[in-house]
Amino acid sequence: MSSTIPAIVMAGSRPGPDPLLSGTDVSTKALLPIAGRPMLVHVVTALRASPRVGPITILAQNSAELAAEPGLAGLAGLQFADSGQGISSSLAAALPQGDDPLLVTTADNVLLTPAMIAEFLDGAEGSDVAVAMVERDVLLARYPESKRTWLKFRGGWWSGANMFRLRGRRVLPLLDFWGRIERDRKKGLKIIAAFGPWLLIGALLRLFTIQQGVARAGLRFGLNATVVPMSEPEACIDADKPADIQLIERIMAGR
Repeated sequence: MSSTIPAIVMAGSRPGPDPLLSGTDVSTKALLPIAGRPMLVHVVTALRASPRVGPITILAQNSAELAAEPGLAGLAGLQFADSGQGISSSLAAALPQGDDPLLVTTADNVLLTPAMIAEFLDGAEGSDVAVAMVERDVLLARYPESKRTWLKFRGGWWSGANMFRLRGRRVLPLLDFWGRIERDRKKGLKIIAAFGPWLLIGALLRLFTIQQGVARAGLRFGLNATVVPMSEPEACIDADKPADIQLIERIMAGR
């Protein structure tokens, strides 16, 4: 096994009001309690419990507010940094020098476990960009009530699992590109179309698998890009809606 990998947790707020915070006294989504603890604490605790993860940087517009969260006290190797408004630009500014790999996840990925981290990092080995995803049948077999955004390819429909492995600053062109399209992150065909007409046509006609599609998209930037299929359906259940939180708390109660 190689040395530990540093991690970044994207814990900022998107522009505009967040419906999840309506009627609460919580100022930012990362601090919204789920099962008695803020979202961010669940995620950082899972990262810190993984022997594969080294230093953890938490990015948010007001990182000092998150640093004051009592649930993070005593957890070693935490750093806090202020971010900008956009996910891609904030991440680009936080990348370390060189091409060393970096693990990225989000503060609402509250069902994250060390086992998921290990599965993802094993599958991502050797890539420049790796994306964790869950196939629809894997999710619906256990949680048919869960509503996700699906990317439809030959051999399956896929939903993102909020884990990424990036090979340092060589991914900057990709992040710059993502910054121009991230407003459409929930519109699968718009995202695919942004990579060019051939990728869109291939997706519409189901000419290739998602692994082949992501590999082709990566080649546009000279990158070895891969999808890591996650075996645990919980990997793609993040806290976006009230129904998500209800499901997450039920899952946590059964763990």
